[in-house]
Amino acid sequence: MENAKQLKLACERIKAEVAKAIVGQDQVINQLLIAILARGHCLLQGVPGLAKTLMVRSLADAMHLTFHRIQFTPDLMPADITGTDLIQESEKGHRNLVFEKGPIFTQMLLADEINRTPPKTQAALLEAMQEHSVTVGGTTYTLSEPFFVLATQNPIEQEGTYPLPEAQRDRFLFQVLVDYPSRDEESEIIDRTTSSLSGKPDPVVTGEEIIQFQATVRKVPLPEHVKQYVLDLVRALRPRAESPLSWVRQQVDWGPGPRAGQQLVLAGKALALLDGRTHVTIEDVKSLALPVLRHRLVPTFGALSEGIQPDDLIQRALKEVVVAKPKAL
Repeated sequence: MENAKQLKLACERIKAEVAKAIVGQDQVINQLLIAILARGHCLLQGVPGLAKTLMVRSLADAMHLTFHRIQFTPDLMPADITGTDLIQESEKGHRNLVFEKGPIFTQMLLADEINRTPPKTQAALLEAMQEHSVTVGGTTYTLSEPFFVLATQNPIEQEGTYPLPEAQRDRFLFQVLVDYPSRDEESEIIDRTTSSLSGKPDPVVTGEEIIQFQATVRKVPLPEHVKQYVLDLVRALRPRAESPLSWVRQQVDWGPGPRAGQQLVLAGKALALLDGRTHVTIEDVKSLALPVLRHRLVPTFGALSEGIQPDDLIQRALKEVVVAKPKAL
């Protein structure tokens, strides 16, 4: 209970520090914090100019984490991310292979415009995201903890882009949609960025504390009826399973895998602690279903031709999947 209280207070301080640099975007920042507490990665999608890079850097500053940014381009190679072995000559003339670490050796990595680089380079992140390690030349190097990948992609660029493969999208806990600010928020952004007013977040927590908070999240109890609802929701969106929803077989080409259920539960536990609760509710699951599931669904061609998007399918499933009543003690 004491750790849960400390987690909530720490996240409130983090939000206050990030607000020095970022105007609005409260829901996006909240989802980023949930992903970090659940030991997951985030895919941010939004048009240019919405301060996605500044948001991630501000989070790293507030958490006192090392930060690197990689600008993905069509000519970027895997070694540009992971690092490579270099031949180094000693004073005595001996030549040795020395590993030069790439920018992936950090605690918070911003993969900017990840869909602008070919799949070969995108795949260089897979091992790091899943195993928190990098293998180069037969040697495995462990990354510093905590380690997060926050990737951005631009939805309006089509030429010269490479959509993320399903296997890599599944590694992201959330796909977060970053929208335009409101009129009042945009007015404040103009005031801040065109005057001498500026704010830089101060570090309020440490990496060691984040690791402790991640362990606290996993101790949150999961009620049986909530677990059953997660299973029912995820399995209902699979067209090749025993889905009780007949329309899924016509409108969903590929549904979410087992990792979706795992991450729905972990994200729900983190959200419960942020709200000052020590148990997960059905409402937690429903509120997180869109960012957890939208990138794990592939609609059929027919559904896309009718303008049906993954969010529409998820929202329909949320309305139709029946919530089982908790068993009486």
